[in-house]
Amino acid sequence: MKTETNTLGIAAKIHTAFEEQGQRQTQPRSLIAGRLAELAESGTDFTVEELWHDLQRPDPHLGRATVFRAVEMLVGQGLLHRIEFSDGSHVYRACGDGHHHHLTCVQCHRVVNVDVCLAEESLEKVGEQNNFVIEGHTLTLYGLCPDCRKES
Repeated sequence: MKTETNTLGIAAKIHTAFEEQGQRQTQPRSLIAGRLAELAESGTDFTVEELWHDLQRPDPHLGRATVFRAVEMLVGQGLLHRIEFSDGSHVYRACGDGHHHHLTCVQCHRVVNVDVCLAEESLEKVGEQNNFVIEGHTLTLYGLCPDCRKES
């Protein structure tokens, strides 16, 4: 029962994010929110293409652009994270609350959430040196996971 409650909570956060952006509740947005909640609960990473194809089963007329815009809006709201790989590809993940960064495998694209961060003083110094006010940051670390190291 806990899983169902968590999934409903994530879906509610997504619905709220849509509303805060002035987007009315539509059947496609409900489908998107429900599927994203399932992916978040299972910890599954996804691409927009994969999400779009999943959503076309219940709604064959759902447009790719609708899905893309929804995902990008949710990234902007902090509900989804875009995880970049060293080869230029990327996936999305619903990471939940809390500031963290990602460690990604350059070979198999495994992603691990890490609580490592740059010191606040370092960020301030970078901002001062470049006459910027730092408003946020992301940090992605690249390497080989244990399984890929075994194969090498």
